[in-house]
Amino acid sequence: MILLILLLTLVPVVAHADGNATIASYADAKRMLYGTIYADHRLTLYCQAQFDAQRQITLPPGFVIAAHQDRALRAETEHIVAAENFGRAFQEWREGAPQCVDSHGRAFKGRKCAETNEEFRLMEADLHNLAPAIGAVNATRRNYRFGPLLSSDFDWGSCPIKIHGRVVEPPDYAKGLVARSHLYMANAYPARYRLSRAQRKLFEAWDKQFPPDAWECERERRIARLQKNRNELTARKCHS
Repeated sequence: MILLILLLTLVPVVAHADGNATIASYADAKRMLYGTIYADHRLTLYCQAQFDAQRQITLPPGFVIAAHQDRALRAETEHIVAAENFGRAFQEWREGAPQCVDSHGRAFKGRKCAETNEEFRLMEADLHNLAPAIGAVNATRRNYRFGPLLSSDFDWGSCPIKIHGRVVEPPDYAKGLVARSHLYMANAYPARYRLSRAQRKLFEAWDKQFPPDAWECERERRIARLQKNRNELTARKCHS
């Protein structure tokens, strides 16, 4: 572990103005996420649940499995900006493409077809937009938008995330990272992902209200060294 941290410290950062141009596939991104970035910080984003090197979850005391019980004990890779929310900007996701035909000659579309597009693969693999999550929470969150919810009840027991009516309110300790991930994706990929005026206003407010903690700053630095580009909003606040 000490060697890992030393390597991360010694590798120089090469900045790019845009998004991911280095990590070619989602599979590669996941290996980096668990093998390097979170190797010594094995906590999920929304519930701060611990997981091991095999991504097996230890559920926090008082956690209630609200849905998708079969996915409750596995850490899954969460696209903070849901893949569908930028994927639908690609024709392959919406309509399919000539190359998207299975072994039985049937045409398909959606994420699998979008993955034939290199630009989509780079967005899908952008580490600034990825974090571990309890699988059951990831499955319930789907592609719902983030926003405030009035209820003080948590369907997940001790995990303070709210999901209701296609809206998700993350815990306060996750709101800053969620906001800066959305603002980064909108800035890095403006032709493929845009925020509504209301969403941008919300995320700018969360960005100010919930500045990055020491872990988020370290996470950003590690991603930058691997992916060769910064989340400039986070980096400026971390003075790095």
